[in-house]
Amino acid sequence: MSELTVVKCGGNPAVDAGAVCAGLARLHRAGHRVILAHGGSAEIERLAGRLGVPSRRLVGPDGVSARYTDEAMLEVVTLALAGSVQGRLTTALAAHGVPAVGLTGLDGGLLRARRRTAQRAVLDGRRVLVRDNHSGRLAGVDAGMLHALLAPRAEGGAGVLPVVSPPALAEDGRPVNVDADRVGAAIAAATGADRLVLLTGAPGVLADPADETSLLPRLALDPAGPPPYVGGGMGIKLVAAREALAAGVPVVVVADGRGPDPVGAALAGAGTRVTLRPAEVA
Repeated sequence: MSELTVVKCGGNPAVDAGAVCAGLARLHRAGHRVILAHGGSAEIERLAGRLGVPSRRLVGPDGVSARYTDEAMLEVVTLALAGSVQGRLTTALAAHGVPAVGLTGLDGGLLRARRRTAQRAVLDGRRVLVRDNHSGRLAGVDAGMLHALLAPRAEGGAGVLPVVSPPALAEDGRPVNVDADRVGAAIAAATGADRLVLLTGAPGVLADPADETSLLPRLALDPAGPPPYVGGGMGIKLVAAREALAAGVPVVVVADGRGPDPVGAALAGAGTRVTLRPAEVA
């Protein structure tokens, strides 16, 4: 069976989604199985502004930032991802001759999550509990659905390329927002992917977010605890990378999504190769 690559395309406006899709098309034509997970922070912010919905972030005790999702913002997230970003990505892939299907986690219960009843956050230097945030923690992926789409078609050639985004389906049957980087990690783990590539608007993990020459070619993460770098939105990517590695994904790379061939460059060794340190034995 051909190798399986999961690519997460970041919502940073600097990421060249067209170049990402062109790279995915080259992999697909070469017979590789590919899944594209995506967010869409720039489109979410644009649509929220048009609709007059306030956009806020929650910063956890570990320094990782996440979107605050009340009912109005959950509607914005769903409209932006399923109604705008996903269509652009599947259209771009179709232009390269790639059969792609857009799915949110709600479609067929593809992504399952546990609703957070409360979320710890730091507000004005104080730790608080936020109880009206419609977010969840991923609890399952229907890998069978994805493998069915990826299976080679009867007339020959590679199968369909799934394009997947939040939201997910909570245990109460209602949608919740989940982080797209962690969606990519969960999909890679559930499908037994050979590699996970997290594309972002930076060369990779930077020791100094303001200095692109401070790229870390390799980064070993502790199996628990706060991520070592959180600036520039990198904290949640490292959380996702750790989850994928802990679940058995062999290769995880955080790489630049801005170049002429982001996917090819990442697979050729660009960016930061993330590994997991062995747990210390007491």
